Amino acid sequence: MTSIDRLWPDPEGDLDDERLLELTRMPDGPWLRMNFISSIDGAATQDGRSGGLGDDADRRLFGLLRWDADAVLVGAGTARAEGYAELRVAHDAVAWRIARGLPPQPTLVLVSASLDLDPDDRMFAEAPVRPVVCTVPGVPSARRDRIAEVADVVVTGGSGVDPQALRRELAARGLRRVHAEGGPTLFASFLEAGAVDALHLTLAPRLQNGSAGRIVRGGTEAPTGMRLESVLRAGDELLLRYTRS
Repeated sequence: MTSIDRLWPDPEGDLDDERLLELTRMPDGPWLRMNFISSIDGAATQDGRSGGLGDDADRRLFGLLRWDADAVLVGAGTARAEGYAELRVAHDAVAWRIARGLPPQPTLVLVSASLDLDPDDRMFAEAPVRPVVCTVPGVPSARRDRIAEVADVVVTGGSGVDPQALRRELAARGLRRVHAEGGPTLFASFLEAGAVDALHLTLAPRLQNGSAGRIVRGGTEAPTGMRLESVLRAGDELLLRYTRS
């Protein structure tokens, strides 16, 4: 396993999982952080999937970042493209969560404006916690009723989901610490709404070229100042943490 070191601040070598969790844990909330990977030249995917850019260190941190989350938020298109199954953290993560007063498993929150979802998908059928699906008012009622059999359906926004309203709804359900895993369109809408508190960005040591998009896609420009909080390194890969300044 590739070791992960902290370069800044306060250099520290070969961080174990407990130390990584300590360094990356979210505040009590409400808090929403995004987690993405990008190549040096800005590509967010390889062969259409962000997972193609990652290595074992990125995957290790990706898994650990779910441990302290009340909810894991993802766009439905990204969930399909990345092959999401049921959201379930491992046995050691369950023990860690319970010891800190968290429920055994985080809640999966899907965003889908179309509700073009299969209720028999493993994301629903094998979920240890009933998922939450957020959609828009204009979605066909038949689709909404079908998904409501396997998930709590939240309706908000207009032509698109309202990120701030969704955050308030999740907080009301006790889901205050939200870990978001994309994709780029979801990130754009939340950034435009001022609903992003932090970003974990893995900078993969490669140049992709090609036509892959970047980690944010769509919406209007929303310049947002970010403050660098820490720099981790795994070989030639950098794992960066920013908070909104």
